[in-house]
Amino acid sequence: MFALDGVEEGHSTVSPATSRAVHLTGRPEERTPEVNLSPGRRWEPVHLHGVDDTSVHLVLAPERGVRLAELGWLEPHGYADFGTEWMLYGPRDEAELAVVVGIIEESLAYARG
Repeated sequence: MFALDGVEEGHSTVSPATSRAVHLTGRPEERTPEVNLSPGRRWEPVHLHGVDDTSVHLVLAPERGVRLAELGWLEPHGYADFGTEWMLYGPRDEAELAVVVGIIEESLAYARG
């Protein structure tokens, strides 16, 4: 996910130290708080949890998140403040990896507006 256009890797301000944050380049200010996992701080729409947990925490439009949850790809995050925070399951194979990357791209597009 760090090879995607318009992103850079960084430290998460809301997840354990082993987590890797995706920050949007050229966009220092969040559009609205519900598109940032760390409202009021550096714009972080996605982060990958530590090396022992390959799940991804990201933001998505609530209706899209509900649909993907129905399809078994993710679940609402336990600390959701806006209904836009989701836990995306780690992929088990190359086919699932392609889907996960697609959902991450969708999250980044949602965050950008």
